[in-house]
Amino acid sequence: MRGTDWLVLFAGVTAIAWVNWYFFFAQRSSVAAAVRRDAQQVDVEVKGGYEPGVIRVKRGIPVRIVFDRQETASCSEEVVISAFNIRRYLPAFERTAIEFTPDKTGSFDISCGMSMLHAKLVVED
Repeated sequence: MRGTDWLVLFAGVTAIAWVNWYFFFAQRSSVAAAVRRDAQQVDVEVKGGYEPGVIRVKRGIPVRIVFDRQETASCSEEVVISAFNIRRYLPAFERTAIEFTPDKTGSFDISCGMSMLHAKLVVED
């Protein structure tokens, strides 16, 4: 192999490593839901991912997560919280509220319909 072949190989391996780190190991911001009128509420921006990446709520208190989708990428057009049987379409450049009452504690995945974008829902006592 020539020098340019090695350079291209190194660049490709580096790019793959960075993508894996970003999607699986990068630290995500965390926020505790604010209680408003007997319900917990948190706003989540959807733009190449979910921000904040970790949402903390209390079990047994109604939750309202407002997803603010700021893009047209097809991957982010649906949000899934399978532990609570939630699958909802998110229109581009609109705010969509999802309401439910968490009845179990633990850490649960939030993802897009393609399972490429991820966040966590942490339900505590």
